[in-house]
Amino acid sequence: MASAVRRDSGPRLPKEVTEQTRLLSPSGGELRYGRSLTVPEVSQRRPRSSVSSSMSRRSMRVTRSSWFLMLLTLSIGGLQIAWSVELSNGSPYLLSLGISKAMLALVWVAGPVSGALVQPYVGIRSDNCRVSWGKRKPFMIGGGIATIISLLILGWAKEICAFILPDRSPSLPTVTIWVAVLMIYVLDFSINTVQAGIRAFIVDNAPPHQQDAANAWAGRMTGIGNVLGYLSGYVNLPEILPWFGNTQFKVLCVIASIALGGTLAVSCGFIMERDPNEDGPADEKKNNVLAFFGQVLHSARRLPPQVRKVCDTQFFAWIGWFPFLFYSTTYIGEIYVQPHYAANPNPSREEEHKLWEDATRVGTFALLVFAVVALTANTVLPVFIQPAFNPTNANEGAPSKHQRLVALLRIPGLTLRRLWCFSHVIFAASMWSTFFVKNTWGATALIAACGIPWAVTLWAPFALISSDISKRDAIKHGVLRSSVSTTGGVGDLVGEDGEDYVDQAGIILGLHNFAIAAPQVIATVMSSLIFKMLQKPRGSTDDTSMAWVMRFGGLAAVLAAVMTLRLDEEVDEGLEFVDSDEDVEEEEV
Repeated sequence: MASAVRRDSGPRLPKEVTEQTRLLSPSGGELRYGRSLTVPEVSQRRPRSSVSSSMSRRSMRVTRSSWFLMLLTLSIGGLQIAWSVELSNGSPYLLSLGISKAMLALVWVAGPVSGALVQPYVGIRSDNCRVSWGKRKPFMIGGGIATIISLLILGWAKEICAFILPDRSPSLPTVTIWVAVLMIYVLDFSINTVQAGIRAFIVDNAPPHQQDAANAWAGRMTGIGNVLGYLSGYVNLPEILPWFGNTQFKVLCVIASIALGGTLAVSCGFIMERDPNEDGPADEKKNNVLAFFGQVLHSARRLPPQVRKVCDTQFFAWIGWFPFLFYSTTYIGEIYVQPHYAANPNPSREEEHKLWEDATRVGTFALLVFAVVALTANTVLPVFIQPAFNPTNANEGAPSKHQRLVALLRIPGLTLRRLWCFSHVIFAASMWSTFFVKNTWGATALIAACGIPWAVTLWAPFALISSDISKRDAIKHGVLRSSVSTTGGVGDLVGEDGEDYVDQAGIILGLHNFAIAAPQVIATVMSSLIFKMLQKPRGSTDDTSMAWVMRFGGLAAVLAAVMTLRLDEEVDEGLEFVDSDEDVEEEEV
C-alpha cells in the first residue's frame, strides 16, 4: 500500500476511476490486465499531466468490451454507406446530367488521387494536432461536415444551378455538370479525410492486445454498410421516403448524410481520446504544406519493417481488387446478355435498354450476395484465429469459461498472416475460374466466393499495422517490454542505422493508404490496354475482354500471396506487461 496523498483544494478527479468507468468495462469473462487501481483526489502539487499520463498507460492494459469496440468502429460503417452511394450511383447520375464517358473516366481519377495525397497529409496533420479533446476528432468531424455538404449539393445540383442562373439559360447543363464534378472531387477528398481520422482513431483507442478485435469490428461495420448500400438499390426510396427527395439518388444522399453524421456523433461522443498535449508541443514545420512531400518521403524511409511488408503486399493485392470492384457487375451483365444477343442479334433500342437494365440488376444481386458473404466472414473468421498478440502478465488470473470456449474454437496454426495469404489464393482461384464459368449462376457464385478474401482484406492488413503501431506506443510509454532480443522487430524502436522508426498512427496509415491507391492507377492503365486489345463491339457473343481483366487481377493476387509470406508471425514475441510499482504508488491510496 502506498502512502496516502495529502488532500487539499486542488483540482480533483473521480475517486474511483478504473476500467469500470464509462464504457471501459470488460464484458463478462474477459481478461483484465493489471490490478484495479484507484485515483486519489489530487493535490495542487501533483501535475495533472502525470495523472493523465498514468491513466493513459493503464488504458493500454485494459481489455475493452465488445460494446466499446462496436462504438469505437461504428463511424466507419456510416462512412461506408456514403462510399456506396458514390460508387453505385455516381456514374449513372453523372451520365444522366449529360457528361461524356471520356470525362467520366477523368472524374473517377479523383478516388485514387485523393487517397494517395489526402490520407498521408491528414495523417501528418492529425499526428501533430494538439486540440485538448483529441487529435483525430477534429478531422473526423470536419471531414464529415464537408462530406455531408458535398453529398447534398451533388444530389440537388440541377435545382441549385437552376435557382442561381436565369431561366432557360443555355449554359445551365454545362454549369450543372461542372458543379457535380466539383462536388465529386470535394466528396472524395472529404471522405478520405474522415477515413484517415477514423482509422487512426481506432488505433489510438484500442489497447495493443485488442487491435485484431478492433479491426475485425471495423470490417463488420464496413460489411454492414455495404449490405445496406446494395439493398437500397432494390427499394423504391422516393415512394417510401418522399420527404427526402423525388429521385433515388437524392434520397440516398440524405440517408448517407444521416448515417455518417449519426455514427460520427456516437463514436466521438462516447469514446474519449487522451489529451494529445501529453506528447509535447506541436512541430510547426510539419504543418507546412510545402514540407509535406519531404515529410512523406522521410516517413516512408522510416516505416517499421512489418508495416513496410504489409504495404508491399497491399500494392499487389489492390492491383487485383481494383478491376474486380469496378468491373464485376459488367462482367456478369455481359454473361447475361450473350444468349439474348445470340437469339436476337438486332434488338430494338427499347429491347436493348431493357436487356441491359435486367443485366445490371443481376450483377447488383451478385454484389449483394458478395457483401453478405463478406459480412458473415468478418463475423465468424476472427473466432478461429490464433491471437496475434498475447502478452504475459504476472497478475493474470485463471481463464474463464468464456475464454476456454474461445480457445477451443481456435484452429491451431491459423494465424492472421496465414489467413491473409490463403485469402489471396482464394481470390486468384476465383478470378481464374472465369475460364470455366458460362452462366450467371456460376458467375454469381464466383463473385460470392470473393466475399471471403474481401472480408480478410478489410481486416488483416489494418490489424497487422495497428497491432505493430500500438505495441510500439506501449513500449515507448513503458507499458510493455520485450523479454527477448529482436532485430528489426516490434521490440526495437530504432532501425539498423540508429534512426527512430516512424510510430505515429496517422502518417503510417496514410502511407498504407498510398500503397492501396497507387496500384489502382496501374490497374486502370492495364485494364485499358486489355480492353483496347480484346474488346469487341457491344452485342458480340465472343467478347472475353472483361474476363481477361479479371484474370489479370488474379495474377496480381498470386504475387500478393507471395509477398504475404514475407510477413513476420506475431504470436510469441516475448512481450510482457510492465508491472510498475511507481505507477501503483502514484495512484493507490
